Amino acid sequence: MKNDALLRRRRVLGFLIQSAHDLHVSPIVKYSALSLFADRFYPSLSRKGMDKENWLLDPMRESNLQLFALASVWISCKIHMSPPLSVKCLKSLGDKSITEQHFTTRDFLEAELLLMQVLKFEIGVSNIAYRFLEDLVIQLKDVARVGEHMNFEACMDIMDLLYEKEEFLDLFNTSNCLAASILVATYVITVPVQRWEFPVLPWVVLVTSCKEQDIVGRVRIILKHVFER
Repeated sequence: MKNDALLRRRRVLGFLIQSAHDLHVSPIVKYSALSLFADRFYPSLSRKGMDKENWLLDPMRESNLQLFALASVWISCKIHMSPPLSVKCLKSLGDKSITEQHFTTRDFLEAELLLMQVLKFEIGVSNIAYRFLEDLVIQLKDVARVGEHMNFEACMDIMDLLYEKEEFLDLFNTSNCLAASILVATYVITVPVQRWEFPVLPWVVLVTSCKEQDIVGRVRIILKHVFER
């Protein structure tokens, strides 16, 4: 049963990531939605005392989770886009992508409200790892020529991979250290060895105030995960 739950979580997060790509939203919209859904909403579903009287929460089918994933994208759009995507646009994608069940516009509105209630209407996303990572890459390009060799798409690919595996969820508890670790891992993977003259590890330790051993530990986990794929 546990393996089934892990596979379902992975499929739903893959669905959210693919939906963000299909909707052509910006990275900040995608990662804010992932933060709302994967970091906060999904873990709350297993907590004791969780009110699951609404049919969208009990039973919790994969199709219902996909609906909440799209609702997370919609909330994120409202935070970061002007104007945001319409519910009609989200519903159109849901009609094409969610095969087990058909959801109405009213269902999307209800899912949005339920999601915000579960999050207790605390939908701030200023401290997500993506923001720290984006700032670090900009700073690196300002201080070192090697920053131009950093592949930011690879940074985001790594973050997507980490989100899809539940065993790495704890890494997102310290967003600045995770961002620093992803930057160092991407540096190792994408920057040519002959360009490794910049002391990237001491630099990220300095600018993030994270402990070097914490970053090194996360980098090892990330590289092992990347090269195992």
